[in-house]
Amino acid sequence: MDSKADFLEAAFHVPEAVAKYVDSPPIAVPGFADMQRMAALLLAERVQSHGRILVVGAGGGLELKVFAQAEPSWEFDGVDPSPAMLQLAEQTLGPLASRVRLHEGKVDAAPEGPFDAATCILTMHFADLEERKQMLAAIRQRLKPQAPFIVVHLSFPQADGARQRWLSRYAAYMVRPALDAEKASQFQKAVDAYLTILEPQRDESLLQEAGFSDVELFYAGFAFRGWVSYA
Repeated sequence: MDSKADFLEAAFHVPEAVAKYVDSPPIAVPGFADMQRMAALLLAERVQSHGRILVVGAGGGLELKVFAQAEPSWEFDGVDPSPAMLQLAEQTLGPLASRVRLHEGKVDAAPEGPFDAATCILTMHFADLEERKQMLAAIRQRLKPQAPFIVVHLSFPQADGARQRWLSRYAAYMVRPALDAEKASQFQKAVDAYLTILEPQRDESLLQEAGFSDVELFYAGFAFRGWVSYA
């Protein structure tokens, strides 16, 4: 792949790749199902009945389905820049889609709220540093005071060779029925070139700079980290 745009196109717009997406996160993300369940529990700590939740990066509908099943009175707005992934979300949700409004675009395409909570799962690492700051600020602006925000993405040490060590570890993890060694190597190079992966401490500081407080790590799955914080 020659560019980040090509990488994203191949992953989230090509029909063949989109059709396989539902099966991908459980393979690529250690403890994926448990992480989603933990996220739902953290939301339930503060989101009451008939709460309204913003889901950034909602394509595929996987977390939307988990959250909608966890609390039958919650309603959702989901945003994603890929029309194909939004169509997949509708299919994944089935009858649950009646409680979800899907919006094509990035976070600025979301309603102004205010929302009772927000999530951004397996999405933030696709944004460069400046876009990430803008995303966090836009999410924060759409939340009620003290509303929880859950974010999960690739995050690991970067200095003194740690970045390449962790990239190699992640590629090795992917050498399973999903990928052979050669494809895993290509995947590692693409992740290195096109994803923005920061130190966990930097991820936490960005949340604080955006106005989120009480930042807590709730999930660590090999190369991935997840935090809950509050508006």
